[in-house]
Amino acid sequence: MAVTDMPTTGLTGRWIHRETHRHWLAAEGLDLLEFYRASCLADGGFGALDVNRELASSIADTLITARMTHCYALATLQGVPGASTLAHHGVVALTGLLRDPEHDGWFATAPHDGFDDSKQCYIQVFVVLGAASATRAGIEGARELLDDALAVLDRYFWSADEQAYVESWSRDWSELADYRGANANMHATEMCLELADVLDDHAWRRRALAIVERLIHGVASNHDWRVVEHFDGRWQILPDYNADKPDDGFKPFGATPGHGCEWARLLLHLEAGLGAEAPDWLVDDAVHLFDKAMTEGWEGDDRPGMLYTVDWNGEPSSTRRRHWTHAEAAAAAAALANRTGEARFEAWYRRVWDFMRDVYVDDERGSWLQELNGELGPDPAEGHLKADLYHAYQATLLPRLPLAPTLALAVEGL
Repeated sequence: MAVTDMPTTGLTGRWIHRETHRHWLAAEGLDLLEFYRASCLADGGFGALDVNRELASSIADTLITARMTHCYALATLQGVPGASTLAHHGVVALTGLLRDPEHDGWFATAPHDGFDDSKQCYIQVFVVLGAASATRAGIEGARELLDDALAVLDRYFWSADEQAYVESWSRDWSELADYRGANANMHATEMCLELADVLDDHAWRRRALAIVERLIHGVASNHDWRVVEHFDGRWQILPDYNADKPDDGFKPFGATPGHGCEWARLLLHLEAGLGAEAPDWLVDDAVHLFDKAMTEGWEGDDRPGMLYTVDWNGEPSSTRRRHWTHAEAAAAAAALANRTGEARFEAWYRRVWDFMRDVYVDDERGSWLQELNGELGPDPAEGHLKADLYHAYQATLLPRLPLAPTLALAVEGL
């Protein structure tokens, strides 16, 4: 079914305007926050949980720690008791345990035998996001962490010549990888939008627009609105990158429909933040991205839910069903319904949330199942984990909020 043919017969109003739906989202978000308290490590930072809410590793993970810091800072701003303690726990770990004391920057994990000591843009971006949210929430040490992380990001990762972020460096910053990625730049766009609000600095929105102009208005628009993920250091497209790894968690082959949805939402936040400066094409590009993602991704193999990846002809590449792709689809549908008023986006919002509630919410053990195979059973590689609060929790927040300002300011009104 093409997304533009989504049935709207019988739809009246929007769920998000109904008290019961807003209450349900709020309750689900609080349940998620409570579940992930167990991911707090005694020695510092946060680690991945398994499906039974047990720690799957005793090694602090920087991405998880930064995302937990961000989420519990948002919860602090909402007035959730105990959230500030966890946000501070994250700030402390990001300030010390997970930071390179010799060369600066942040590792992917706490140091241990055989760990990857490279400096990845994706990780640094989330450190900044967590620090920015914690700064807004008034968490002790957060502003100092934010200033330090921004200094690293601007010194090593932002390329003024490329008007985008580079991908990764060796530990001592002596070797820059000959690779550029859309994923890191997508979350950098999210980061820039939050920094514009938290720091009250409009320049960050202009930086976000530069990234969007390159990757979406420039490249995706010329590739039938599939988001191209992989480039070399000269921004030449690498169409066969990881062709043997369609299920890779961060750099899979092909296009990722969930990222098409995520970019669509970010374009609408950017448009709202820019106000009168916003180019007319932002909303049009957002609609194109969402339509392509849902047309090819949703039931793309004639089975329920959204594919993880498709090839350059739009055919299924990875049939894994990841929870985050659905969370981003729901958030994007809500944003598009808000921006355009078109009933088809409301129809998608309801359909995706029905699916997530029926398939991913784990009534017996809590939280959400996160990695399923094409038959909606546990994925053999990662189906035993419940590592991520970020996407699911934000999916309970974003539909209840305006397109601007960003979460760190907007949640104060909930």
